[in-house]
Amino acid sequence: MAKISTDEVDREILRALRDDGRMSLVQLAARVGLSQTPCKRRLQRLEESGLISGYMARIDRKAAGFGITAFVSVELERQDGDEIAEFQKKVSRFDEVITGTLMTGAQDFLLEIVVGSLEEFEIFLQTKLLRISGIRAVRSRFALRKFIDRARIP
Repeated sequence: MAKISTDEVDREILRALRDDGRMSLVQLAARVGLSQTPCKRRLQRLEESGLISGYMARIDRKAAGFGITAFVSVELERQDGDEIAEFQKKVSRFDEVITGTLMTGAQDFLLEIVVGSLEEFEIFLQTKLLRISGIRAVRSRFALRKFIDRARIP
C-alpha cells in the first residue's frame, strides 16, 4: 500500500476521531475548523486510502471479565512458510488470542492472550496452544499494569 500524504488538518481529523470515533460530521468539521463538505471529502480520502481502516469500540478488558493479560513467545521447530502459515491458521481460531505477531530473533511469534484467571490461562495452554504440533518452546510473561495504550500513530 502506498503511503498517503497528510497535512496538519488530516492529522487533526485523525486525532479527533481517535478521541471520539462516534462524533458526527458536524462535530468533526467544527473541531478541525472546516465546513462539512471539505471535511467529508478529507474523511473519505483517509478512509479510501486505507489510512483509516475502520471504527470500533474500545473494550475495557477488566470490566469485561478478562483481568489477566499474558504475552506468550512461541518458537517453532521449523520456520518454513508452510509451518508458519499452519501455526497462524490454528492460533487465529483461539478467541483468547487478541494479537499475534510474527517476530524476528529467537522467538517466532508473540501472542497477546487475555483470560479471566490463571486457571483459564492454564486451560488455554493445555487444551489449545500446546496441542499445536511443531512447537519447540513456549515462554509466558504476565502483564502487571499497562501504563501506555496509544491508539494513534506517532
